[in-house]
Amino acid sequence: MDFALSDEERAVRDTVRAFVTREVQPLEQEVLRRERAHQPGLDRSELRELQLKAKKFGFWGLATPEEYGGMDLPAVLQSLIWTELGRTFVPFRFGGEADNILFHASEAQKREFLVPTIEGERISCFAITEPGAGSDAANIKLRARRDGDDWVLDGEKTFITNGNDADFAIVVAVTDPEKGARNGGATAFLVDRAMGWRSEFIQTMGEGGPASLIFDGVRVPHRNILGEIGQGFTLGMEWIGKGRYTIPSHAIGIAERALQMAIDHANTRETFGAKIGTNQAIQWMIADSETELEAARWLVLKSAWTVDQGLDPRHASSMGKLYGAGMVNRVVDRVLQIHGGMGYTRELPIERWYRQVRLYRIFEGTDEMQRLIISRDLLRGYTKIGGHLA
Repeated sequence: MDFALSDEERAVRDTVRAFVTREVQPLEQEVLRRERAHQPGLDRSELRELQLKAKKFGFWGLATPEEYGGMDLPAVLQSLIWTELGRTFVPFRFGGEADNILFHASEAQKREFLVPTIEGERISCFAITEPGAGSDAANIKLRARRDGDDWVLDGEKTFITNGNDADFAIVVAVTDPEKGARNGGATAFLVDRAMGWRSEFIQTMGEGGPASLIFDGVRVPHRNILGEIGQGFTLGMEWIGKGRYTIPSHAIGIAERALQMAIDHANTRETFGAKIGTNQAIQWMIADSETELEAARWLVLKSAWTVDQGLDPRHASSMGKLYGAGMVNRVVDRVLQIHGGMGYTRELPIERWYRQVRLYRIFEGTDEMQRLIISRDLLRGYTKIGGHLA
């Protein structure tokens, strides 16, 4: 059993780390200044400029198939890259990406939606969550009614990431109420903003914010169905599943950076004539954080490895998401405590992380949903204790 990274994995990780250190981290103080002034940390043109710089490094479309100009990297490599991106709070992501379910598009839809999204000319958002359907995604109510060659959409989606900036939305709507969303009664639609939906900003405790999307008699051509009629819920679960190892991978990077800040502070800050790192209370917080961080790392890498092996990743990914999200919340809380009053200010990124990572226990599957999945898999015999080593 070999726990070492391959030469390729180490080279990719180190290249991304160099890019983040040289091109992204120097922007951190300006990002903090803008956010204190209630401005976006990066505007769209600045993000685009950084993405094009990264493209020169060879990083473009991490998960995008090579036929579309992407890298089509294995999941473990993607996990390592997301960890490196987590080491900075600058809201940067590599370009050349599109929602994974957009690859189910027809050839005409790919030309209109997929390719422009990969090339950075269009921004998409995925809309399944509703005011009454969060974890219970099968309870969606937004209705799509057939009218000749069109479908008419009425209802509301909420907490939609990129909903304020998106040029088009992938909307999962009920097309057959009698079947129910889970049993073929929901369909995904590609809906241009120009078709008439509007977005309303939702203020949250984090930076930026999601949106509510309002559909009031929005007419969508039949040709804009993504996939097939009745496939909407299946596509929605495929979209959500993508985040189950990328989110905790990002959390690991945040925890690494934050813990290093705590160690540096503990080795320099003096109280009562001694470095605070000599205090057992501080030592134990650092020890617990490192132990939990390392445990999360291997759970998350295991879930990514499961994807690469072609195995069903749901059980491993749920464990990685559950533990990784909890871990980063505990680590950042300890790091803030170690920094005392300064950790609570907006001069340092710690309080920003404190607000940011609280979301990790909610979106793309709450802690409670992950526990439901994990326990159900065991109780129903879908998996064994110990997984593939059992």
